[in-house]
Formats: sequence, C-alpha cells, structure tokens
Amino acid sequence: MGMLWFNEPAKSQEKVWPIGNGRLGAMVYGGIGKEKLCLNQDSVWYGGFIDRINPDARPSLEKVRGLIREGKIPEAERLMKYAFSGTPQSERPYQPLAFAEFTFYGLEGDVTDYRRELSLADGMVTEEFRLSGRTIHKEYLASCPHGILAVQIRAEGGRISMDALLHRKRFYDHAGKLDDRTIYIDGKLGEGGVSFLAAMRAQTDTGTVRTIGEHLIIEEAEEITLYISGETSFYEKDRERAAKEKLDKACADGYEEVRKRHVEDYRELYERVTLDLGEEGEDMPINRRMEVCRERGFDGVFGALYFQYGRYLLISSSRPGSLPANLQGIWNEEMLPPWDSKFTININTEMNYWPAESCGLPECHQPLFDHLLRMWENGKKTAERMYGCRGFVAHHNTDLWGDCAPQDIYIPASYWVMGGAWLCTHIRTHYLYTQDVDFLRRMYPVLKDAVLFFHDYLTEEDGGLLTNPSVSPENTYIMPDGVQGQICMGAAMDMQILRDLLDGYLEISEILGVRDEAVERSREILQKLPEIKIGKHGQIMEWQEDYEEAEPGHRHISQLYALYPSCQISVDRTPALAEAAKATLKRRLHYGGGHTGWSCAWIVGLYARLREGEEAASTLDKLWSQSTFPNLMDTHPLLNGYAFQIDGNLGATAAITEMMVQSDESGIRLLPALPKRWSEGKVSGLVLCGGAKLAMAWKQGRLTSCRIRSERAAELTVACGEETRQVSLRPGQEAEVW
Repeated sequence: MGMLWFNEPAKSQEKVWPIGNGRLGAMVYGGIGKEKLCLNQDSVWYGGFIDRINPDARPSLEKVRGLIREGKIPEAERLMKYAFSGTPQSERPYQPLAFAEFTFYGLEGDVTDYRRELSLADGMVTEEFRLSGRTIHKEYLASCPHGILAVQIRAEGGRISMDALLHRKRFYDHAGKLDDRTIYIDGKLGEGGVSFLAAMRAQTDTGTVRTIGEHLIIEEAEEITLYISGETSFYEKDRERAAKEKLDKACADGYEEVRKRHVEDYRELYERVTLDLGEEGEDMPINRRMEVCRERGFDGVFGALYFQYGRYLLISSSRPGSLPANLQGIWNEEMLPPWDSKFTININTEMNYWPAESCGLPECHQPLFDHLLRMWENGKKTAERMYGCRGFVAHHNTDLWGDCAPQDIYIPASYWVMGGAWLCTHIRTHYLYTQDVDFLRRMYPVLKDAVLFFHDYLTEEDGGLLTNPSVSPENTYIMPDGVQGQICMGAAMDMQILRDLLDGYLEISEILGVRDEAVERSREILQKLPEIKIGKHGQIMEWQEDYEEAEPGHRHISQLYALYPSCQISVDRTPALAEAAKATLKRRLHYGGGHTGWSCAWIVGLYARLREGEEAASTLDKLWSQSTFPNLMDTHPLLNGYAFQIDGNLGATAAITEMMVQSDESGIRLLPALPKRWSEGKVSGLVLCGGAKLAMAWKQGRLTSCRIRSERAAELTVACGEETRQVSLRPGQEAEVW
C-alpha cells in the first residue's frame, strides 16, 4: 500500500510525480537520455506589492447601496466595476523557480524493466531501468531538515556521464558557477519583487566534476548526488550565502544521512494516520489501475490510496515556516499559470486545510495563520479606505504580499467581502482540535479586527443586518423581470460565515477573559442575522430572495457552507434544513453540478454530513473518473485543456474522513456515511474535536472495535448508528468504547 508507479517517463504534467518540503518542490518527469525537473519555491512570485485600493470605492459606497435597495442591479454592478475594482485589477502571479535539465551520455540501447514510482510511505520518488547490462537507479527527495532537494543517480555494472543545466526560460539575469562543482542562476522578479537564486551542486564517489560556462559536467561516475537549493529575498537577504550553507551541510552529512533524516521527518507526520479499506490487489501502473477501476468500480484500496495521497500533498506543500499551499500547492511550471496560482479564498485555500486537523497534521495548518497575519495590515487599510470601516477585510484572492483589495473585474466574485472572515474561522477550528490557548492569544487581534469590520459594514435592512454590497461566489441570479444579477445584499453564505465568525469570536473572547463593547455588540449582531431559509424548490435559498439561477448546476454550492464545512445544518439538530440541503444537492447535480474536482470533493463532504454514504461514494467515483490526472492530481477544466488544482485532492481527503467519523462540540459520530463497498476496514490516528485520537475497525459495515485516547481530561458523547455512549477520559487515558 502506498506505492504509485508508471512504466514510462512522463511526457506531460499529467504523469509527473510531485515532491516537496513545504517551501521547495519539484515535479519529477524522469527520463533515459534526457530528463527535466520543474523546480518551485513558494515565495517566487512576480512583482512587488502594489497599493491597488481604488480611491473611488468609498465615495461610491452609499450610491451602490442605494441602487441595490432600489433593485437597480445592473446600474449598481456598472458602478462597482468602475469604482470598486482594484487599480490595477490583478494581484501578483506565482511562478516557477527554475528548470533543471539533465543530459546523460552513453545510455543507448533498449530499455527494459522501467519503473518510476512515488512512495507515500517515504515521501520519495525513484526511477529504475535496465539498459545495456546496467541498472540505472535514481532517487529524488525534498528534505525539510536540510532545506534542499536531492537527486541520487547510481549505475550498477557501469558508470555515468552527464551534464546538468539550470534555466528559467528567458526570465533570469545571471548564470554560471559558484564553485567548481556548483552552478547557479539568479534574477529579480520585477519592480519591487523578490530576488531569487537557484543553485545545484554535484557530489560523486568516482569520476570527475567540473563546470564549463553554465553547465555542470560529471564524467565516469558510479554514483552521483545532485543537491539543489532555492533561495529568495523574501526569506533570506543574502541568498548566495544561504544556498551555499545548505549545500555545504548536505554535502558534509552525505546523501545517506540526508535521506535518513528526510524519511524520519516525513514519516513522523505521515504515519500518524493509517487507513486500510481492503487488501492490495495486482501490482500495476497507477494509470492502468485507474482504467481498471473505471471499468469495475473504484474499490476501497484505491480510496485509501487517494486519501493518503492528499495527506502526502499537504505535508509536501505546507510546513511551518513556509507559505500556505496555493491553488497548485507548490507545483506550477507556467510563468503565467491559471488564475495566477494564487491563494483563492472564496473556498479553494480554505479547502486546502480542511483535512489538516482531523488528519493529524496541525503543523501543516500553521502557514495559513502566518499568512493571515501577513494580510492583516493590508486588510485594515482596505477596510478603511474602501468602506470607511474599522477592522480587517479581504476579498476573494490574496497573494505573496497579503494583498486584500478586489482581484479582477469579475462581478460574480471580485466584490465579495468575506474572504478574510472565512480564513478567520480556521482560528477556532485549530483551537478546537489543539486546545492551544497561546495560539488564540497570538491570533486574537486579527480575529477581533475581522469582527469589527462587520460591526461597521453591516446595514440595517427590514429590521435585520445584512452585508451590502456582496455576491454569492461566483453565481448569477435571475430577477422576476428576467434581468440577471450578481451583486446582492446578504447572500446566504455571507450570513453563515458571519455566524461562525461571531460565535467563534465570542467563545474565544470568553476563553481569554475579554469582556468589552465589541463582545457585547457581537452578541447583538448575532440576534439580527437572518436565519437560513428554504425556497420554492425545497432548497436552501442562496440569496435573501428566492431567485432562479442562471446556472442551476453551478460549481459553487455556497448556500450549503452551513452544512459543510460548518455545522449549522445537522441531520439531528435541524432535520428540515438537512432535507432542504439534500434537495439543493439533487438540483445542483441534476443540472450538471460538480463538474470541477474541488466542487466534486465538496459534494462528497456534503453528502457525508447528510449521512448519504452511497451518494458520497458515487460522487467520489465522478471525481476519480472525470477530474483526476493519471498521477492522481486533481484537475480543473480550462478552455484549452485541464490544469492541476490541489484543492480537490485535499478536499477529498477531508471528505473521506467525514465518511468515517464526524466530530464537533456536540459529540462524535462513527461510520456516519460508510458505503457498501467499504464494508470492511480499519483506521487509526484520526483526530477528534478536543484533540483525542481514534482507532476503529469494522466488518460487514458494522463497527467491531473503537478505542479513543486523550492527552487531556475529556467527556465525550460517541454515537454509532442508533447507539450512543458516554465516555470519560483522564489525561493520557485510552478507553475501549466499542
């Protein structure tokens, strides 16, 4: 379990294997005579910070609000297009660090026994083949302890000669050697942008190493190790010194030590959770396995593999001290990638972190909070200068610099004011799982500012409080006269996120002993927020009015935020709303919803919360068969093909967890959405709300054992089917619940 492989080198991104240490990553293509690695470093973004706040926003705010109240939506949207769009309209794009190209000499002849595999157990890629009596073996890893990438190449029964080159297409300034065995490229990423340096050093046991021009040349070696470092001025003022220090350390320790420490570091995270949903079948390439699954149905073995692949991607793209995982994690090889490979915060970035806590990776959540603090000052300026409000606001995208002004001139998305608020709900989530009060103290100021913005921004409408203006991401409604619109007041998702934000703020204020005017005002606001409404189709209403939709099968299902990832809608506590959520999903899917990978993953989680195991499994089948590359990376459709987006992978891992166990402050539910195809299995290490850890097994769809361990005293309510049990745990105690 956990070995994914191809029987040929990759000819496109659809078959590359990703490796990463949070900050530094690579896409491994493999190859016989020639080979390419695409290298990424998380802070390589083009350009510096731009103050993009439109000076005409604040003077136009009340005019826009008035037009919305009067039902003059096209006029309001036209004015917002001019006055509220960022100037310029776009934030900064994420870009590759460099490309490493290897040319091997003397590797002619017929290749046999080719295998290029990713080991989820070790976090490493290997490539092996036989050629002319020699076995060529390569290993690729991204070491977090050493902060470098490493490639080792061995020839059993012969020697290797090769050259290596670093380049960045035409987008770099200098290239050459740092010393006789190290080459580099460097440059600056536009006006005000960071400076970068990529360096590669060769270490061999035999043969010779030299540099000529910008090439690294190795001749007649039995074993070659290449170490690659990538540094930027975002992290290091002296990039060359930092790169050399890491390369020196790796060379001094040697490859075996680098490999050993990488595996130990990676396994400490990865092995926290194990999942078994069936016995391993025939060993076959992953693309062939997917073909077989499409023919016969996706089994539990594939489900467990995909679950752990998501955990692998999160470990590899988000570590303490790195930036958060962006739309592509850290794996992008386009200078102008789809959607700039930014942090899209109207669901995609949040979805990246849905599995972090329950799947035992709270450290991997930390970069999101670090970046939220990075956004904070910009968000305060945006709140004051655009809206005349106190506090902190962010719209639907942010970038390396924590830009919070609206992105694009795209009415259905650009003018949404809930991005920062949604990110701030993760503060409470992290605390619920870790019980870390010091973390709350660190994050409380930004949380309070997110709340203060809405104290000032909400407007009184018919006795209630609503956001005005806003949108429901990224959907369009049809008014009774047939006019289409996107700008609105009080979209359902706004109100649901705001309820979570205020509830979390009040709870955290109580924990920290804060009692002030802001706390009291937040309580008052909660009483004036509109309740979730059911519409004429029996569905959860997306807007305050029961409009028809221009695209009933829209990829966003924003009105069901309250069901998942929130817990405001519950089968047990709000059965009528749960039935309306089912109707919402049925309608969305009837009209073609779930046609992107991340949307499919969200729907799996929604069905899991509704305890519809077969529907959840059916949607997983759709995700795997329609929105997954052969290397298991999630896809998003483009006009001219498909792009990788990491959110579908990570959202699906979280959703599979929800199918097995759900926990919140009200209790724990075991096997709430188990499909028939997963009738037998076992899982250990999943984390419950409060920090306890779970191990359980089941046969024929029925729970056979369950043990829970907590490092803190805990009073738990545990349900499975119709049976509920109360569990009391002392610190460090493990209890057999079933």
